Amino acid sequence: MLDTVTNSPDKLQTKTFVDMESLDKAILEKKNIIKNLLQPSKPDMSKYEDLFKEFDAKKIHSSVTRRKLVTELCKLNAEEQEPFYIIDLSQIVKQYLQWEKYLPRVHPFYAVKCNPDYSILRTIQYMGGHFDCASKAEIEVLLNMGVDPKTQIIFANPCKQISHIKYARDVGVSMTTVDNEAELYKIKDHWPTAGVVIRIGVDDSQSLCRFSSKFGASLETCATLIKICKELQLNLIGVSFHVGSGCYDVTSFKKAIHDAYEVFKMAEKEGFNLTLLDIGGGWPGTNDVKPTFQDIAVAIRPILDELFPEGKVKIIAEPGRYFAAASHTMVCNVFAKRHMPENVKLGEPEYLYYINDGLYGSFNCLYFDHAKITIKTVTFGKRSKKKHLCTIFGPTCDALDKIAEKVEMPELEIGDWIYVPKFGAYSTAAASAFNGFKTVKKYFVWRN
Repeated sequence: MLDTVTNSPDKLQTKTFVDMESLDKAILEKKNIIKNLLQPSKPDMSKYEDLFKEFDAKKIHSSVTRRKLVTELCKLNAEEQEPFYIIDLSQIVKQYLQWEKYLPRVHPFYAVKCNPDYSILRTIQYMGGHFDCASKAEIEVLLNMGVDPKTQIIFANPCKQISHIKYARDVGVSMTTVDNEAELYKIKDHWPTAGVVIRIGVDDSQSLCRFSSKFGASLETCATLIKICKELQLNLIGVSFHVGSGCYDVTSFKKAIHDAYEVFKMAEKEGFNLTLLDIGGGWPGTNDVKPTFQDIAVAIRPILDELFPEGKVKIIAEPGRYFAAASHTMVCNVFAKRHMPENVKLGEPEYLYYINDGLYGSFNCLYFDHAKITIKTVTFGKRSKKKHLCTIFGPTCDALDKIAEKVEMPELEIGDWIYVPKFGAYSTAAASAFNGFKTVKKYFVWRN
């Protein structure tokens, strides 16, 4: 259905000839089958009690709201008033089961960088998932957990330090990504047995965090990279892409899959039989965004089956926020408060609140991940419904440590709490201990 032609013996050029009518018909038929299969179902969490017991996770009935849970744990911490995370392990399990249901052919390799908390890594391992690593340190953590480096890890950083390449080689990792000529020569010199996966550049303009300015080879460059693989006698096994973290456009996935198919055909012309497709990350971790994970899965599943037949090509992905995002709730204490002079124009007071986690900690995601957070409050005194302008600062001595500015909230008192749901992706992973502040307390729960 898709053909690649060569017009010149010296330069590989590609043209696509598509029977759109038959392709659209086949895809529509498969979409209808998928929609009929994907009926909502409630998983039985009791099957995973052994996992939950590893973390002494407390069973929470489904009728208990997040606010009720947070309130009870705030009461438990009323004396110390230290910040803490609530980690819902059952949420990670549910995400994994949903993935298997919607994309049964696509094996998830969890992106460790998103949140390397042991509880998440262990849950993914328990469920049968594998891992996408970007460094020696990430690989080392997984090896200590008993992860098989040969089959369960892909070293998916396209530009690697030589010392990290040697480490991956020595411990038995078998797959790695590249996107440039220099990396191929490094692989030849230091890891000639590696399974090479070419990462292509794609349109990530509709994603929260874009990567194509840093990683990914153009289709034209791919032709050169394939020729170099042939000259160096490297083990070229597949193609990968990443549409950007937090992708909000199904079209980005669809076009990237078609581009990857073009590279498969290029490699075939050079005598390679590629057997791996890595469709990367960008998968949403919550259902309050569009498109949802389900939207993306329904759209791409028939295309994957059409272009990369089962039994001939193994398909993997690198979801990070998909698993981590909804698993964490951040809870912080209001330890200081300032009342600013009244705003003359509005005749309303303004308050400054100081909480014990901030931009140098978990809230780094406001800058680095462009996160949009929802701030909720827990108060134990008389709660006023009237809202006032307020600014929320983190605990450090830096004035840049500002979490929210001039937002409307009910008046809070010292000792009250704020919490942020769906806070597991790219938050704790990049948190520092600047000024000696670091949130370390965790409560593990699961909902049956």
